Amino acid sequence: MLLEKGYVDPAALDLIVETYETKIGPRNGARVVARAWTDPAFKARLLADGTKAVAEFGFGGRQGEHLQVVENTHDLHNLVVCTLCSCYPWSVLGLPPVWYKSAPYRAKAVMDPRGVLGDFGVFLPPSTRIRVWDSTAELRYLVLPMRPEGTEGWSEERLADCVTRDAMIGTGLARRPGDAA
Repeated sequence: MLLEKGYVDPAALDLIVETYETKIGPRNGARVVARAWTDPAFKARLLADGTKAVAEFGFGGRQGEHLQVVENTHDLHNLVVCTLCSCYPWSVLGLPPVWYKSAPYRAKAVMDPRGVLGDFGVFLPPSTRIRVWDSTAELRYLVLPMRPEGTEGWSEERLADCVTRDAMIGTGLARRPGDAA
């Protein structure tokens, strides 16, 4: 309707959509994760200085500065929340989902992280510790999920298809081979 009434320029709207589809967003983060899964030297750089490592892809800028990457393992699962508002690394994850900004998610993530994971259908063994990271305007987080079993020898492009936004926040896991997209 805004287009029909002439309030929005269709070319400007197309540019905005194209930017979020191809230049920023979870697809960027998925590429970063896939590279870390296949290149141990890149993974080391990513864990040492996330901001600098993602800049190797040309990702940075608004809400992407001061990025720390935390790695999930069999013993430790990381979950990201912003308890004050919705600080979020836009350059690698795109716009934050509505639920990420909600007060119930923010509160429960801190008080009952295992319960939050259950709400998202993620059930971890009791022996897996869960660490909650609180994003701020000064420091944002990206979770490096565990690489799914059965993906040995896969290309980075194919591996990137296993990586979801939720896996990079910690509210999900990377897709296993055969999981529906």
